[in-house]
Amino acid sequence: MTGPFEAGVVVRDLKRMERFYREALGCVAVHRSRIPASIAGPAGLGGELSVVWLQVPCGGRVKLILPQPAPTAPPSALPLTGRQGLAYLTFLLDDIGPAVAALAAAGARPLSDPVVVLARGRRISFWADPEGNALEVVDGRGDVPGPRRSN
Repeated sequence: MTGPFEAGVVVRDLKRMERFYREALGCVAVHRSRIPASIAGPAGLGGELSVVWLQVPCGGRVKLILPQPAPTAPPSALPLTGRQGLAYLTFLLDDIGPAVAALAAAGARPLSDPVVVLARGRRISFWADPEGNALEVVDGRGDVPGPRRSN
């Protein structure tokens, strides 16, 4: 491999989703491109696309992809393992507390019940972004003291 891993997320509202990932998770737009149908079609991507590459603070990138025409049906977020294929994006953070607050403020909805769960010594929380794409935030510190389940 020559660079960090990238994951593509197909969206219906590119500006809204870029703002969400920027505000909620600290991602930064590093490149924008319009991919014409003459390239996207033969590549197996369908028709014309607009793409924004977002740099994740610790490396890696999320590509937000807006096809023309925009998709109409939001994905079903629950259950996360109820369908084959990519289920969710995971973001490893030093402390998920600020991210949980930022996700809620940015329009995400919690999928975890309770919102924060202790799993193998780490706090985790699952969310649906404003378009229903699932993501997980994981406390990277590990060995977090406290109750087994917290809200």
